[in-house]
This record gives sequence, structure tokens and C-alpha cells, in this order.
Amino acid sequence: MDTLFISDLHLDASEPAAGAQFIDFLAERAGTADALYILGDLFEAWVGDDDSEPYRDRICAALANLSERGVACYVMHGNRDFLFQSGFARRSGARLIADPIIVDLYGEQALITHGDALCTADRSYQLLRGVVRDAHWQQRFLHLPLALRRSLAEQARHGSQRHTQRTARQIMDADQAAVVAAMRACGVRTLIHGHTHRPAVHDFELDGRPARRIVLGAWHDHGSVLAWGPEGFRLEELPRSQLQQSA
Repeated sequence: MDTLFISDLHLDASEPAAGAQFIDFLAERAGTADALYILGDLFEAWVGDDDSEPYRDRICAALANLSERGVACYVMHGNRDFLFQSGFARRSGARLIADPIIVDLYGEQALITHGDALCTADRSYQLLRGVVRDAHWQQRFLHLPLALRRSLAEQARHGSQRHTQRTARQIMDADQAAVVAAMRACGVRTLIHGHTHRPAVHDFELDGRPARRIVLGAWHDHGSVLAWGPEGFRLEELPRSQLQQSA
């Protein structure tokens, strides 16, 4: 069996195909895994654990079913769902984990992270990240009426799209110096992250020894998964079926 890593699904009721593929993935592929790690941005937006919108409930129920089948599921906060709290964990059966964190992959230590903190050249984003990850800001936001939180999240979504359109791709990518600093500080040779939506395996040298950075893909047009087993790893693209596309 493998340990599976996914990220950046950006699930939303307005784009049901990705949700249909994810639910099928949980029922089939993930059901035989040792564990599933979701490295942030499971949802396009999460405005609080009290949001019982039916689409999000369906996704949480599918995750809970996976946990009930005995597959450990770990979820990391992303830049879209940084407001996951204990209510989400209860609804989904998933365990919220720190960002970053070191995991043991069949004898190899790997550092896993959502990846947004590595994009240090995107200064405006890093300033925003510092605000919304602040516990006091989050507490104030969660005390707003649910309808207002949803409206503000939609405005933030449009703002993010504008920022992406006008910002150079290299600025929004992971900075190699930040990658090296994080890996060196944690004493690892493997880093796994999402956020940038650019699936690839980057091999490089760290302090005279081989190292690698594995980037997970987004789920906008098709699925993406990193499967890591005792014999090694595979970064896979998951085609979307006609049935899923018509969901």
C-alpha cells in the first residue's frame, strides 16, 4: 500500500466535476492507502466550521467515510481554507496537522508543507498571509455573520484572481533559497508541497548531497496525486472520466 499526497483541489459547488472525481478517489484509490495527506486548499474557500453548505457537507461526509474505513487522513491548512478548526475535524474525521511537518515515508524523512510560505518573492501575498493567519484576526472574522463572511470570501477570491493575472509567474513560485533554508533547518533531503499548481520533481544538490522538491498538481482539469510506497514514489496525473465531467 502507498501513502498518498494531494493538494489544491479548490473544491466548490460551482465546479462539480472536481468534487465528483475527489469523492470517487476517496471511495476507490484512497480506500486502499496507508494514509492520505491533503496539503491545503481542499476547498476554494472555508469561512468557518459553522458553514453547513450542502456541497461542503458532502465532501466532509466522504472524508469521514474514508476514516471510518480505517484510512488515516491528515489535512493541512492552505491559503484558501486556513480557517479549518476542530469542527471541520469532527465533520470530516480528518486530523489537522501543522505546516510544515516532517513525516516518515517508509524510512525516509520528508518535509511537507502547503508551499505558500516558500513564495517569498511575492511580498504582497506574504503580507496578506501574515494578517489572515493571525489568531486575533481570525477570531474577529469568525464573529461576523455567516452571510457577510461568504461575501468577503468571494471578494477575496476575485482579488486573488486579479493578483495572479498581473503577477509574473516566477514571483509566485517557490523561491529556491527558501526551499534550501527550510530543508537544511529540518535536516531533510525531500520536500513535498503544493500551492504553485506546477506538478514536477526538481532534483538538486544540497550541501553536496542529492535532494529533491516534489510539487503536487491542482485538480482544476484533472486529478493529481503523489503515491509513495516502500519501493519509491510516483507523481501521477489522474484523468477525469466523462461521468465525472458531467457531474
